[in-house]
Amino acid sequence: MDDEAWRRHANPWSVWTRFAAVRAVIAALGSRAWLGWWYLLPVAAVAGWLWLDPHVFPTVTAPRTWAPRRGYGERLWLADPALASAEHRRFHRLLVPLRAVSLGLPGYGLVGYGLVVLDVWPTACGAALLVLGQLRRIDRFGMLYGEGRRRGAAP
Repeated sequence: MDDEAWRRHANPWSVWTRFAAVRAVIAALGSRAWLGWWYLLPVAAVAGWLWLDPHVFPTVTAPRTWAPRRGYGERLWLADPALASAEHRRFHRLLVPLRAVSLGLPGYGLVGYGLVVLDVWPTACGAALLVLGQLRRIDRFGMLYGEGRRRGAAP
């Protein structure tokens, strides 16, 4: 993404609509039970929204709250991980894959199983695990932005 897209992606509306997209993806995939192959239309609509999302909201130039700080922290991390402290590098390089294993795999597994058998409880529990893992990662990006700002590496 270019600078403008990153500033738009830092908008709290972008963050929260992407979280809402988790439920939208699950609903779209689960709709195959009553839509048949037409379920691909809502799946395509959600995919289109996820692509469009970082481009439609107003820019954030001064990240003062949690969600914009997350966007700026993620951008800082992707631009140059060496700017992060050893603690943040360790978290994002070690614990993010561990989160994928500890929360992500069971979460995806439960969501997948729930969607195959069309059972709401495993689907909901799996989605909760996925969102919790993502929230923790996002929180760390916000902390990374604060750290980068204190050191003069972030706007």
